[in-house]
Amino acid sequence: MEAKKEMDGISVLLTKEESLVLLDWLSNFNEKDNSNFFRDQAEERVLFDLEAVLETKVSEVLRLDYKQELLKAREKVRDK
Repeated sequence: MEAKKEMDGISVLLTKEESLVLLDWLSNFNEKDNSNFFRDQAEERVLFDLEAVLETKVSEVLRLDYKQELLKAREKVRDK
């Protein structure tokens, strides 16, 4: 994972595996009522928006072997 400051914001570069793991977590998290988790609705909005952006970039979610791909991604991202 890398981060770069730009004129209008910050870019975060995730590996394919990091993106898949993060998208899966966000999807599961955003499906539930976590309103007590947030101090401000803006925090929730950012997570919804991040999930939406990742959904347009992570094509593995459409694959029939998605769960297997997710397991491999988690294994690669996990601490040794």
